[in-house]
Amino acid sequence: MSAPATGRRERTKAANRAAILTAARAVFADAGYDAVGVRDIIRRTDLASGTFYNYFPDKDAIFRALVEETGREARRRVRTARRSAASAEAFVEGGYRAFFEFIVEDPERFAFMRRNFDILRTRFGDAVLPAGTGELAEDLRAAIAAGHLPPVDVEYCAHAMIAVGLELGSRLAERDPPDVDGATRFAAALFLGALDRLQVR
Repeated sequence: MSAPATGRRERTKAANRAAILTAARAVFADAGYDAVGVRDIIRRTDLASGTFYNYFPDKDAIFRALVEETGREARRRVRTARRSAASAEAFVEGGYRAFFEFIVEDPERFAFMRRNFDILRTRFGDAVLPAGTGELAEDLRAAIAAGHLPPVDVEYCAHAMIAVGLELGSRLAERDPPDVDGATRFAAALFLGALDRLQVR
């Protein structure tokens, strides 16, 4: 096969995959994970019904792909906020604000996450939580080494901060309008108030 033909084929494959992902995000946002089937997704595209299976084996796989895609961007933004922090306040508050703003800033992504937060957390958390917890632990160690945070049990702290972020993220999404400021203030006060008391002696 010639190079131009190969290039066209790869572009078509990429476009088809993107179209399926876009359709899936919209359908999951509208109806929620449990109510959606593969046929519902492919109907939102101009593709033949069997095309879906050239890219994803089932509904779980495409939902996981959406969760992983969303998680990568969320982690990138949160890490950027944490790594630019020069104080405990900036580290904790900046990280949470970046995450909460990410949830609500894009209407389609917000609808997807709001509709599916529980299933995302309970069935697909393994797609993002280990990476997010590991990255937070790295950032905590770096902030402690730089003197921006007191020495704490990094493993406990990372898991607790992730859990609080997910729980508050699901709650703020249910408020109208979404309460980014309130959730950020609460999470920051919770952890900043505890850091001194949690120092490793």
